[in-house]
Amino acid sequence: MYTLYYGKGGASMAIHAALKEIGVPYELVEVDLEGGQQRSPEYLRLNPDGRVPTMVVEGKPLREAAGLMMILADRHPDSGLAPQSGTLAHAEWTELMMWMVYNLAVPFREWFYPSDIGCSKEQPAVMDALRKKIETGFSALDARLSAGGPYLLGEQFSGADLMLTMYMRWSRNMPRPATEWPALKKYADMMRARPSWRHVNEVEALTGW
Repeated sequence: MYTLYYGKGGASMAIHAALKEIGVPYELVEVDLEGGQQRSPEYLRLNPDGRVPTMVVEGKPLREAAGLMMILADRHPDSGLAPQSGTLAHAEWTELMMWMVYNLAVPFREWFYPSDIGCSKEQPAVMDALRKKIETGFSALDARLSAGGPYLLGEQFSGADLMLTMYMRWSRNMPRPATEWPALKKYADMMRARPSWRHVNEVEALTGW
């Protein structure tokens, strides 16, 4: 059994959805992000970074959402989270996963927590640069979906789609949310109707997207 330490609406969302997609037994442990529980001594022993998600696999706490998605895909090759290992499609999936980390996950982290890079939200130039980085990423993915959807790998759903849906949700209160791109809007409607995503929203009591 897996144990997922999650925060409502946080970077754990995609992993929560992936566990539901796989259909394996798992336990959820909520980390109260607003209350600062991620910085408690108990949680820091599991995840010294003080972030979610953390997933305990065979007694070993592991972290980083994209990495956890890859781990689940490797451990459950029949789950559909990734193409078959060793194929060109799997290589494309791996590249896509890492591209989204650097072009969406990292700037999103800095957008929400600019203090991580020694800045603040009162520095317009910094926030504008981060916004443009995120919007550039969404533009590239909108073009990708326009050219070869409905999923990021074409006809094949994968864990990369769960990651992108999570990133898109994070943009909902930004000056230009991801749903303002036409292909991404259609994609969001499709992904939000997926049973695993609906389950996550229900369990985590999320609203607004």
